Amino acid sequence: MSGPFADHAADLAALAQKARLRTLRPRDGVDFASNDYLGLAGDARLKQAIVEAMERGVPTGSGGSRLLRGNHEEHEALEAAAAHFFGSESALFFANGYGGNSALVATLPHKGDVVIYDRLIHASLHEGLRLTRADRAVAEHNDVQSYADAITRWRKNGGTGRVWIAVETLYSMDGDQAPLDDLMMLTDEHDGVLLVDEAHATGVFGDRGRGLAAHLQGRENLISLHTCGKALGGEGALVCASQTVKEFLVNRARGFIFSTAPSPLMAVVVGEALRICVDDPELRHQLQTLISHAEKALAPLGFAPTGSQIVPIILGEDGRTMAAADALQKAGFDIRGIRPPTVPVGTARLRLSLTLNATCDDVDALAENLGRVLS
Repeated sequence: MSGPFADHAADLAALAQKARLRTLRPRDGVDFASNDYLGLAGDARLKQAIVEAMERGVPTGSGGSRLLRGNHEEHEALEAAAAHFFGSESALFFANGYGGNSALVATLPHKGDVVIYDRLIHASLHEGLRLTRADRAVAEHNDVQSYADAITRWRKNGGTGRVWIAVETLYSMDGDQAPLDDLMMLTDEHDGVLLVDEAHATGVFGDRGRGLAAHLQGRENLISLHTCGKALGGEGALVCASQTVKEFLVNRARGFIFSTAPSPLMAVVVGEALRICVDDPELRHQLQTLISHAEKALAPLGFAPTGSQIVPIILGEDGRTMAAADALQKAGFDIRGIRPPTVPVGTARLRLSLTLNATCDDVDALAENLGRVLS
């Protein structure tokens, strides 16, 4: 191919040769791929909340950024409800988790500070790290001593600013939990700030689904991000922090200032989802039952439990992983292959996501088919 995009075409061809070419696929088959953990995305209660909001005149679009005419009373009502629900002094509603995470890291740490981040942290935080003026240092996954060593090295090399530690509370591709209490102790020891991405824990873990860091909420040196497009069934993200942090983001976070505000209807949806988390704890119990059932069903295949709704089926080779995903999709299961650079080289996997869109019988059928595919 010739022309202005010849190098782009060559790059795509190289990805295809490595079995790493991404394509958009329609949703089809039993859901083992989404992050709709509580099955709320299609819940009638969220639909009814939208209908009632439209009947009382809530607009579909915001019409601009929050600092122009885009700020709506539904945004502010959600932020007040979220602060109360999560136990923070304040909350700020972003259009999505990617924008919220990248804005936090790009905006809050100052030049002369350092951000110590987990090697497996979300791509959105890496985007913020690319933009930050602070120093950066990587820590080995869930290794508290590695964080401590990184801080020590930074101080020895002349670092004098504030320490920021960035983690996911539940890792999106491995399904394991961060050692939050130990990391909080390390943060306190260095007069730092702990940034926690609760994306995959919100709605699933903690009292009323408040997340894995719920017992730490209210601390001035804790900032948490809760995405609304996973277990909460909507879109957007809520940054929970002190009022000072909220005001600073409103004034300095370019990803907030220059973005069109989320639809006020989506603020209504998220607010209703938070009420469901309080009023319907049975959803979390059902999901935990499904998780336990899946652990038993997959044990004969040699896959270790993670204790969460995310179960990585690590196959290693990219081609083998995508062939397995294709075979399972043809058998009626929507499960996706995950390859580098999303995960480290040599750890390509099927990401089994357990949601209330599937049943225990569906899990048994998947395990049976998975055994045949991998044999």
